[in-house]
Amino acid sequence: MPQTTPTVAVLTALSLEYDAVLTHLTDVQTLTHPRYGTKAKQGQLPGTPWQVALVNMGEGTLTAATLTERVLTWLDPEAVIFVGVAGGLKDDIAIGDVVVATKVYAIHGGKQTPDGFLDRPEAWRASHRLEQAAKEALGTQAHFKPIAVGDVVLADRDSELFQRIRTSYNDAVAIEMESSGVAHAVHLAGEAGALIIRGISDKANADKSGADGKGSQPRAAANAAKAAITVLHELKPKTAPGQADSDPREGPFRGSTYGGDHLDFRGSTFSGPFTAKSVGQRPDNDGQ
Repeated sequence: MPQTTPTVAVLTALSLEYDAVLTHLTDVQTLTHPRYGTKAKQGQLPGTPWQVALVNMGEGTLTAATLTERVLTWLDPEAVIFVGVAGGLKDDIAIGDVVVATKVYAIHGGKQTPDGFLDRPEAWRASHRLEQAAKEALGTQAHFKPIAVGDVVLADRDSELFQRIRTSYNDAVAIEMESSGVAHAVHLAGEAGALIIRGISDKANADKSGADGKGSQPRAAANAAKAAITVLHELKPKTAPGQADSDPREGPFRGSTYGGDHLDFRGSTFSGPFTAKSVGQRPDNDGQ
């Protein structure tokens, strides 16, 4: 039986996030969904066995859920990684830092009563397999924490929404607009796991536009993309039924099995070396 190349889907919401991932791929070709016209860039990730299907979905949870489900049924990936930028909710999470979501909260469910708004949250946990690969690959160079998701751009720390997040989702360290749709679609599909990787581009406050204007979005997108690539260097494809691992004592992709260099962030920081210029980034005005 001929062997097939294992595929992972990498999804983004913004063009600058998409471009930051695309720069890491080789032998890229464009795929078009035969019925709906959805586009994907399919390329090889050097130094790994992975074929990456990269899709720029657009913004919002509904779009994310719909197109994630479409990618799952169309391209049948082993895993889904959602990569991009987010606003930071905690003072100890700096602009440029990378957050790997251990849990995704959908923050807008609830009941309005005379006594106030009562939250009825939903939450999805990261795939254990993907989270383990991320922890091994990134170590202390990323924050492994929950994130909050809602269909709103948060740019006011004095707002009722910010106070509600602080009270009801106190462990969330970042906020963005798509991950709950991705997580829910992957959960319903039941096979591929999901991992959310976000670079912090602002502090979800009144200075959001100022931070974006100083280039924080391209830097955060580049950091998130490089973190995702590092995770894929660590992640091992699933073993086919009846097929044994070559050596259970060896970690994924050790030595020269697949060639190429293993990207390692240990001993460095995300916030410094990765700039828009380093990933061929162009200015983008569709920020969250």
